[in-house]
Amino acid sequence: MPTAVRKSKRMASGASFPQAMPGAGSDAAGAESRAAIASAEDTPPQASPWTHCNAGEVERAGVHDLGSDAGAGHVSAQGAGADRGEGLSSAAAPRHRRARQEQTPVQRALGLLTRREHSRKELTRKLTARGLDPVGVEQAVDKLADAGWQDDARFAESLVRARAGTGYGPLHLRAELSTHGLDREQVTRALENFEGDWRLVARDLLLRRFPDALSPADMDPSRRRKAVELLMRRGFDGDCIRAALAGEEAGFDD
Repeated sequence: MPTAVRKSKRMASGASFPQAMPGAGSDAAGAESRAAIASAEDTPPQASPWTHCNAGEVERAGVHDLGSDAGAGHVSAQGAGADRGEGLSSAAAPRHRRARQEQTPVQRALGLLTRREHSRKELTRKLTARGLDPVGVEQAVDKLADAGWQDDARFAESLVRARAGTGYGPLHLRAELSTHGLDREQVTRALENFEGDWRLVARDLLLRRFPDALSPADMDPSRRRKAVELLMRRGFDGDCIRAALAGEEAGFDD
């Protein structure tokens, strides 16, 4: 068959063999090319040298970049699977939190005294209620009292000033101070050291609750009676109540 006819038939059939050079050796060259292609198709692809290595072996070999993202992901996935059963590294190990140190009775007492003054009885009661050893609490309060951190006289004067500012009289304060374990002499001294005027304290409370008390003569009798009861409940004696109701006549009206 002529060479031109054979060429046209190969093109029509879609053959991928290389074209034979015209001449006497064209058949031999075509056969050799077909044999080379068949040999290449039968040869399996060469495996990567890191296919069967885990991440640790790759790192020991000094290889950090396999040349492609796919190869790096393959090794990383295998390494993660291999290391999953080997335990956590030191960087990933959970950090143990330092245990909070328990405060001593002295430290607990100082924390209360820095907020406000406390009587010895009140401070002891609060510390014991927090589950501290009563003996240790007693020793801590003694230590703080000796150092001047706790003082019943200072507490009494502080309480008198605070209660007077909210409209309480001396009778109420005398009873309240007694509940803190203070003796009569300490209570009397704290009330005597009050720099304010109990009549003014009573008058100020009266005007806050009963604005019409500014003119006591014009007050309704029922309102006047309620005003007196309020002042009595707040711990004011008769002299303070009469002076508060007298207002301008007492000489201290605003």
